[in-house]
Amino acid sequence: MTTQHRNLRTGQPIWLGRRAAGVEFNLLLEDITIDIAIVGAGISGALMADSLSEAGYSVAIFDRRKPVTGSTPASTALLQFEIDTPLHHLAQQTGRNDAERAWRRSKLAVDALRERTRELGINCEMQNRDSLYLAGDLLDEKGLQRELLARRRAGFETKLLNRAELNARFHIDRPAALMSFDNIEANPRKLALGYLNFAISRGAKIFAPVEIVSVEPRSRDVIAATKEGRKIRCKYLVFAAGYEIPEQVPQKGHQIISTWALATPPQKQKLWPEQCLIWEASDPYLYMRTTQEGRIIVGGEDEEFEDEEKRDAKLPAKTKAILAKLKKLFPQVIAEADYAWTGSFGSSKTGLPTIGAIPKMDRCFAVLGYGGNGITFSMVAAQLVRGLITRTGDPDEDLFAFK
Repeated sequence: MTTQHRNLRTGQPIWLGRRAAGVEFNLLLEDITIDIAIVGAGISGALMADSLSEAGYSVAIFDRRKPVTGSTPASTALLQFEIDTPLHHLAQQTGRNDAERAWRRSKLAVDALRERTRELGINCEMQNRDSLYLAGDLLDEKGLQRELLARRRAGFETKLLNRAELNARFHIDRPAALMSFDNIEANPRKLALGYLNFAISRGAKIFAPVEIVSVEPRSRDVIAATKEGRKIRCKYLVFAAGYEIPEQVPQKGHQIISTWALATPPQKQKLWPEQCLIWEASDPYLYMRTTQEGRIIVGGEDEEFEDEEKRDAKLPAKTKAILAKLKKLFPQVIAEADYAWTGSFGSSKTGLPTIGAIPKMDRCFAVLGYGGNGITFSMVAAQLVRGLITRTGDPDEDLFAFK
């Protein structure tokens, strides 16, 4: 098998309960020759297809499921530039220069995603939101002060709020928080479908369900074979299959972990001021946002295991625990779950993704996006892989390459 099989999510994600524009896809009934084959029709594949079709390549996207029915609908879509690993902690792992480069590229990716989505006119409930990073068991008030200095040194506008300021402005009782600016919230399903449809308007095709069972890189092309025996001949192949990692791809330092999330009933009158994105400097951390109709989407309670039956069995208890944390932080809100779901996502030691050419597989690339920045990293991947294929290059190729 070319990619691992996983039950990526269970429960009822809020995004699947909303109407969204469809996307055209077909069965693969004959052999096909194209410039670029993309494996995965979620948000990573969608952004990749948009980028490469705009560059003038013929593109086909393949998925063993229907488009945008894997991990993407399980996303809570807090689209932040702040990487899971605090900047001053990442600097200790990778060196200060590379840590600052990673954070700056993440910021550029959020800006590019906002600008590109606006330019294409994709209706995906996208809103600019500031972010609050609350003191927790990973970084206390002094830790946040060190993080503030690291971010300011790297050029990020960041503000430290003390307990009094945090309480007065946001009605949050925590010792301190860092405030950053101009992140995004969105509907991830509509976002992915919008980008897929723009790729289709340039001639891209989606084939599903299609399971690719072998990939043969050659000197001038790549031959992929499907379970049904169809042949896909392409100049380049990109694995963008989310957390179903291709078996040929080096996976050292990567792991799959479990997370849980929920959405409350609408309650516009009970939301916190400014409706900023909120997350904690804790492990595991709590994270939350609002929606256009006034719901609170909140998640966390992550655990480092990938047993899907065990993950699913914990959904009721995890939902209860998340609601209790929400109520403690905001006593005025209705802490009930209209929607609750669980899913798997990737993690790395640094919190950074791996993106680039696959070792010993000529003309093949992979996108391994990890942590709470999956969609942000998907935009980085679309830019970076385009640079590699067009041979215009990318200044951060070495930062995200397979080591």
